[in-house]
Amino acid sequence: MKIGFDNEKYVSMQSERILERIKQNGNKLYLEFGGKLFDDLHAARVLPGFAPDAKIRILQKLKDQTEIIFVINAGDIERKKMRADFGISYEMDVLRLIDHLRAIHILVSSIVITRYNGQPSADIFKKKLAIRGERVYVHNTIKGYPNDVDTIVSENGYGANEYIETTRPLVVVTAPGPGSGKMATCLSQLYHEHKRNMQAGYAKFETFPIWNLPLKHPVNLAYEAATADLHDMNMIDPYHLEAYGVTTVNYNRDIEAFPVLKTILQRITGTEHSYRSPTDMGVNMAGYGICDDHVCREAAKQEIVRRYYKAWCDFKNGLVDIDVAHRVEMLMKEVDADVSIRPVVAAAQNKTAEKGVHAMAIQMPDGKIITGRTIEVLGAPASAVINALKYLAGIGDDLLLISPSVLIPILDLKHSAFGSSKQKLNLEEALIALAICAVTNPIVEKAMEQLPKLRGLEAHYTKMANSHDEEVFRKLKINLTCEPEFSTKNLYSE
Repeated sequence: MKIGFDNEKYVSMQSERILERIKQNGNKLYLEFGGKLFDDLHAARVLPGFAPDAKIRILQKLKDQTEIIFVINAGDIERKKMRADFGISYEMDVLRLIDHLRAIHILVSSIVITRYNGQPSADIFKKKLAIRGERVYVHNTIKGYPNDVDTIVSENGYGANEYIETTRPLVVVTAPGPGSGKMATCLSQLYHEHKRNMQAGYAKFETFPIWNLPLKHPVNLAYEAATADLHDMNMIDPYHLEAYGVTTVNYNRDIEAFPVLKTILQRITGTEHSYRSPTDMGVNMAGYGICDDHVCREAAKQEIVRRYYKAWCDFKNGLVDIDVAHRVEMLMKEVDADVSIRPVVAAAQNKTAEKGVHAMAIQMPDGKIITGRTIEVLGAPASAVINALKYLAGIGDDLLLISPSVLIPILDLKHSAFGSSKQKLNLEEALIALAICAVTNPIVEKAMEQLPKLRGLEAHYTKMANSHDEEVFRKLKINLTCEPEFSTKNLYSE
């Protein structure tokens, strides 16, 4: 893969800029952290060279000065809102992230349940955390939020929220997803800090859109494609242009909220705030990390095509409205791209047309495309991954890797014990079978050793993958796209 982004330069510059903001705000900064803390694969795909754990590396550099507050919307707990990329609920994701951060010695000091209105599920979540010794705070819904500034900046607004005790100069406020109440929590803390005559500031850790790239740069349009379901749109920041005469890019929600946010900050501090634009609020040095613009442009076009397929599959599954799919399709045309720039698409489609069954194609690191089709005992994803492992290990295509002595008992178990009507191994089952065979077969062991080489490869499937296979592809870090087609006319699929 060609590199278009200098990750070390970015981590260094972003860390230095955060330290500057801390000093500018009296050695106390509440930093709103959007996006993913771990596994920021979108950034890694559109900025080749960006490390998926770049944010964590920054926090590790600053960990002696940093503590983290997790916030979660009580309504999201009640609705059991899911992280689609991991298939777990928001509250489970909070627990997962806390464990990961503490494992690398980053302080997570508290959890805040926001927009609380007596939701029973939120009460259970709070009780469970309290029993485990966690500090949990509750912030009620503020009447008139976010436009009734008089109420918000008063004892009936932020003043009614519990004050969160913090001890370190940098307080990172993060969440499992958008709409969790990160900004409101930061501003509530500023209100309480200033009531205590303590100086503190607020800023946003941002990656996308990249403010110092053109509005229609493919990297910024790829961000629009990724957030099409949220109806985010990139815009020229009019406040920054008016204040400084410099054209910068931000997104609609921050621009729309800025006048109210600026007013709230002024009410809290009692002075004219230094932020003159939404761009001023952001700490975002990602644009300075780009070392090859052409590479990043091409990578972003590929990402928009991936998002195009995802949007149509989400529509077929009832997860988004059709306008989301049309929006991403328009963005794909805007960067002058189509599905043909993704070679695995044509390869998978051609295999399906040739054999009359669903097929998958995976592009190898050297550019060669390996295919796999549905056969009697294996689904297409399992066939394709096994064929890819054979290729990477230099094993002949005609050699069977899964012994019948292992395969037959697994198929019998699926049928007799689990009542499955599918007499095929899915991808996870096939990999487990390979792992068993590898114990006694050095050739299979050699194939299994190739698994790490699948990371970052591109794959395409001529139908929508089931949730089991999707999860395995996520874990293997293979970039999978699927045709928005159901495999059968049956409404229920195992």
